[in-house]
Amino acid sequence: MSENNETAPAAGMADLKIENGSVRQEEAASPSPTPGSFKDSFKTFSKFGDSKSDGKHITLSQSDKWMKQAKVIDGKKITTTDTGIYFKKLKSMKVTLDDYQKFLEDLAKNKKADVDELKTKMANCGQPGFTGVGAAKTPSAVDRLTDVSKYTGSHKQRFDETGKGKGIAGRKDQVDSSGYVSGYQNKDSYKSH
Repeated sequence: MSENNETAPAAGMADLKIENGSVRQEEAASPSPTPGSFKDSFKTFSKFGDSKSDGKHITLSQSDKWMKQAKVIDGKKITTTDTGIYFKKLKSMKVTLDDYQKFLEDLAKNKKADVDELKTKMANCGQPGFTGVGAAKTPSAVDRLTDVSKYTGSHKQRFDETGKGKGIAGRKDQVDSSGYVSGYQNKDSYKSH
């Protein structure tokens, strides 16, 4: 046997990947867009959240997601309302890269921002992702509404001093079958001879 025949299987083994006990050939991963490429970022964000997208058209919501991630939309100088107004001037739900660049130029001109700076920020913001996702915060309204110490009236009677519910005793009046009328103060005080 020649030496080439012995090394060929070893070279092929490097491309194999073992997952869950089965061996499969590993496909080459698609290259991610290079940072600084506005066109590649456009294509990536136009596919984000739309499995049917071909990457040639972008919607307003995808554009807003992209601009928020790139910190172009800051809520002060440029807002989502501004982007909506200028995007709707294009009279289309989805726009191409050329139309999108016209949209950016119009937005930058009216908001007194540098269009090249906007494009640079947007090109270097990275892959689309779920930013700001963390532990869920309880809104103050929920805290206020579930604080049993602030309950009044009959609702207050459903909980004890510690805030723990009394169960059925807190929801229904229990029938007192002791023979005394309700509200009698001296219950069990009478002594028989």
